[in-house]
Amino acid sequence: MTDSVLKYSIIVPVYNRLEEVKELLESAEKLDFDRSEFEFLFVDDGSNDGFSEFISAYHSETDLQIQVIFQQNQGPANARNNGMASTTANYMLFIDSDCMLPPQWLNEIDNGIAVYDLDAFGGPDTFHPSFSPLLKAINYSMTSFFTTGGIRGGKKKLDKFYPRSFNMGIRREVYEKLGGFSNMRFGEDIDFSIRLYKAGYNIQLLTSAWVYHKRRTDWKKFYRQIYNSGIARINLYKKHSGSLKPVHFMPAMFTIGVVVCLIGTFFCLWSFTPLIVYALLIFVDSAVKNGNLKVGFLSIISSYIQLLAYGLGFLSAVWNRLILKKGEFTAFEKTFYK
Repeated sequence: MTDSVLKYSIIVPVYNRLEEVKELLESAEKLDFDRSEFEFLFVDDGSNDGFSEFISAYHSETDLQIQVIFQQNQGPANARNNGMASTTANYMLFIDSDCMLPPQWLNEIDNGIAVYDLDAFGGPDTFHPSFSPLLKAINYSMTSFFTTGGIRGGKKKLDKFYPRSFNMGIRREVYEKLGGFSNMRFGEDIDFSIRLYKAGYNIQLLTSAWVYHKRRTDWKKFYRQIYNSGIARINLYKKHSGSLKPVHFMPAMFTIGVVVCLIGTFFCLWSFTPLIVYALLIFVDSAVKNGNLKVGFLSIISSYIQLLAYGLGFLSAVWNRLILKKGEFTAFEKTFYK
């Protein structure tokens, strides 16, 4: 590590994401911030795609400070914890390896900390113009008020903002008091944010400190990710009984509603109307926001997958954890990295 104490250490867990890391570093070279005040700390979680060779040979064109830690595969939460234990920076920032950074990102964080004297903070995620229509559609369903209630950083939201590990940061003193992320397989960042609120820390959403979030995925991976997120919500409830809010029931209610509508079509075709109306709402909203009809159409698919997968995972966890009284679990074990 560097001898002087840095202001920011940007901790990035990495597992077989070499191409995404290249894009991340390309965007990082354009960051408008004093190079002496921050570093990138990559924690390689057992990659076998050539990351080690690439990062060892990497030469920054703008004098970025780059450090790397290697560990056996233990998941992103453990990687972030190892990163925090290995830096002396005043603030520790977390992003995912499939993110890209706009030039002003660190300046927005720095200004937010100065104005609000923040202990912890987070920012929203969005899409880069170069993203494929599929990724733009998935971004829509992950961020739209009509699918998530705006709880991931939207200006309109049905629940308070909880920083998430694709774009969040904490003061060093917070880590020293609370420790790192828990050993939950999924939902560990929400668990950490809940602990932050319970400890009374000053937390805020920095709406202008957004990142481009690529989410290397396809429909199958997207479904699995969101299904596990639905399960994680009940796992979180078992740890923090006050964390379950009305907005978290909405995908399950939507899922039940879809089933009722589909069954109803055997008796009356008009039962299908609510599903068509919702699809049209998504299509129009996404097509207008993205300026692309194809993205609007794909957003119908991604939104239905988003809500049904979360709803099914949520209901599965209700059955297994609350009714059958089983312990913490996840359905798809091999999806540490979304």
